[in-house]
Amino acid sequence: MEIERKFLIDAKNLPKNLDSYPCLEIEQGYLCTTPVVRIRRQNDSYYLTYKSKGMMAREEYNLPLTKEAYEHLKPKTDGILIAKKRYVIPEKDNLSIELDVFMAPYDKLLLAEVEFPTEEAANSYKPPSWFGEDVTYSTQYHNSTLSKGAPSDS
Repeated sequence: MEIERKFLIDAKNLPKNLDSYPCLEIEQGYLCTTPVVRIRRQNDSYYLTYKSKGMMAREEYNLPLTKEAYEHLKPKTDGILIAKKRYVIPEKDNLSIELDVFMAPYDKLLLAEVEFPTEEAANSYKPPSWFGEDVTYSTQYHNSTLSKGAPSDS
């Protein structure tokens, strides 16, 4: 079960020492968006992911792929291939902030996700002051939605 909250971030509010945090290079495409079936390259690791319906809490299953399987499936994806850098920033209560800095065509979009052990923890979370709007319940900011269309003025 994945339980997470998602927030928009203004580029003016980014942590000053962002490059000091671990960073993952991510590329992902969608074979299907209902249900979500995604392939992802994360640095030198490859995955096939299934996600059930849901907003803050939903089932998620990750299966390892070989690089060859990823490359075979990549041309079969629909829409935009999402590329982003993910910075992993320590947060209070043994949590982590995953800050996604998107590449073109979404290069103005910055999203922070925080994953929680329980829905109660997610609901009681007080985000840091540099977080913007809580978009947890907006499908507009799901990567599967972003893969479908032209970028907004995000």
